Amino acid sequence: MMAKVRQDAWSKEDDLLLADTVLRHVREGSTQLQAFEEVGDKLNRTSAACGFRWNAIVRDQYKQAMEIAKKQRKERKRMLSRKKSSPRVEKRAETPGRAKPEPAAADTADAESLTLNDVIAYLTQLNEEQTHSHTMATTKQRLEREKDQLVRENEDLKKQLAKTKREYETVKEDYQSLIQIMDRARKMVVFGDDESKPAFKMDKNGNLERVAK
Repeated sequence: MMAKVRQDAWSKEDDLLLADTVLRHVREGSTQLQAFEEVGDKLNRTSAACGFRWNAIVRDQYKQAMEIAKKQRKERKRMLSRKKSSPRVEKRAETPGRAKPEPAAADTADAESLTLNDVIAYLTQLNEEQTHSHTMATTKQRLEREKDQLVRENEDLKKQLAKTKREYETVKEDYQSLIQIMDRARKMVVFGDDESKPAFKMDKNGNLERVAK
């Protein structure tokens, strides 16, 4: 027999199986330990792991169902006790010519009432879980929309940054051209002080041309 070493997370189905098994054992007069062992065999987990999961996480979600299961267990014990304490009734029922006695109406009504309450408890629990799942799905959709918007904004910022870089390079080139023009103008001024040297002037394109004296 292989050792039980499963350590992965509990799924929603695992928790439902654990709760259903524990409630069934309680209703039938068994122990929670036996329920943990049964679930452990089905899920390849240790009974201790199942017990810890029940006590730490699952049990609080099934308080109402547990109370109903305990009532059913008491009712079951009461019915079994009645059968044991009334052997003459069962013997008379087997006598030929006599109709077999019907179950007491009160006992049948109680059993049906308890079963209905158990179903209501399960449905209530499932409804709460579905509501929670719907809320989580809605939140997920909202976060995905926000993520898509942020991605678009990030792309826009990247484009704006690239445009700013191009404009910066253009301004830088214009600045270098202006520096060159100013340097040429300065040299023209220096050359203009000496009348023996040729004179120059700057055209509209920033080029120097010789001026006839």
